[in-house]
This record gives sequence, structure tokens and C-alpha cells, in this order.
Amino acid sequence: MSTARDLAELVRLPAALSVPGDTLAGGAAARWPLGHRLAEVAREIEGLGRRAVVAVTDVTDAAAVDAAVADVEERLGSVDLLVNNAGRIDAEVPLWEADRDEWWSVMETNVRGPFLLARAVVPGMLARGGGRVIDLSSGAGTRDSADASAYYASKTALFRIGGALHEAGFDRGLRAFELAPGVVVTDMTRSMRSHENRTEWTDVADVVELAVTIARGGLDELSGRYLRAGTDTPASLRFQLGRGEPEDVVRRLRVADWPG
Repeated sequence: MSTARDLAELVRLPAALSVPGDTLAGGAAARWPLGHRLAEVAREIEGLGRRAVVAVTDVTDAAAVDAAVADVEERLGSVDLLVNNAGRIDAEVPLWEADRDEWWSVMETNVRGPFLLARAVVPGMLARGGGRVIDLSSGAGTRDSADASAYYASKTALFRIGGALHEAGFDRGLRAFELAPGVVVTDMTRSMRSHENRTEWTDVADVVELAVTIARGGLDELSGRYLRAGTDTPASLRFQLGRGEPEDVVRRLRVADWPG
């Protein structure tokens, strides 16, 4: 989990909406354990001289998302940065053994949620001349897996959501990024069989560093592309940009054709 100081790096911006990496439930912050945790972080951020607003909502409920965004904008100001980080994973079993309801619920959280949030905040960004959207993606979206098929499918779908935002909004000032956080210690990653023997984890500070650099416009040339914390750093990405504009296929999800 990010510390208050990490989150304060993001809220130094005019206004940022960060959707926490837990499935959010509808209602006031005081009604939910996650709301209490976020309220504590908000107080720490305010103690660092920054402004923070907590709005707990169900990211799969269109009306609730619209209401939460309106609440944030009324109390904090226009949203210039959206970080889509709410997500969950399904059971690590083959597709034919997956629970039907759980499978679709994961897709709703991981795909419908980012869609609804982008749908709610991007029009305002465009009206003001632009903004930035960061989807917390995953390397899972770039490869096949025998297990957890809903999670893998949902992360692939995020590439298409971010790509759509980039293609339609780039000329109007919108920038969109797929940011894989590597493997950060969370309740979700600790519960995964694939990580049960893992001893090395991605430092959350590496994720925050990339997110802050994106938020400040330092990597706008890489809009529409995939970045990975723990592998990429702002310096390494700027080095690559210094070598010239990357080809269209670099860090984008494409189907490779037959050679020759």
C-alpha cells in the first residue's frame, strides 16, 4: 500500500483522482473499513500540507461513480489525473472450472470500473484542454495463462481502453498510459498461488515515481504505451526517447504476423 507521503506526491497536482486497489463498496467512507483506512491516509496527506478528499463508491455502478466524481470535483476541483487501480483476481483454475459469477464479477470490476471512471472524468479533461489517465495494468495482459482467465482477459482489455483514449483524445490533449506495477505486496498478490514462494517484490516507491512522472507530463511522448515499474524508470524511458521516436509497435499490444 502507498504511504501518505507517496500519495501526497500525486495530490500536489491541481487535482488527481486515485482509485484504490481494492474493490470499493457503495456508501459513505465511515460505513466501510476501506473508507476508514482512506480517511486516515487523507489526514496524513493533509498533515503534509496537501488537500485530500475521500469518496468511497462501487466502481461497477454507473450512477454511483458519477455521483462520486461530482462530489470530488465539488470539494477538490476539476480532475486532471485519473489513476485506475481498483481490481481483483479470480480463482487460479482453468477456464472450464471457473465460477461463472466470479468470472464475470472480476471483468466488471477490472474493465467496467475503469470504463465508467474514464467516461465520467475525461469529458471534463477535454473541455479544459486535456488530462492524463493511468490504468494500473499488468504483464498478465500481454500473455496467456492456464489459470485466472478473467484477470488475464481484463488486463488485456485495459490495453484497448487506454488505446482508445489515446487514439481519440491525443490531439485534444489527453494522454493515456498502461502502467504495470510489477509485483507489489498486497492482499491480492499474497493470496495468489503463483507468488507463494516469492521473496523479491517491486518497491511501491518505483510505481509512485513513474506515476508522478507521468502526472507531471514527463512521459507524454509515451502516451498509448505500456510501462512497467521495476523494469522501467523515468531515466531509462527518457534515454529510450532520446534515441528517437519509438516505432508504432513498441510497448503496444499487437499481433505478430508471420516472418518474411
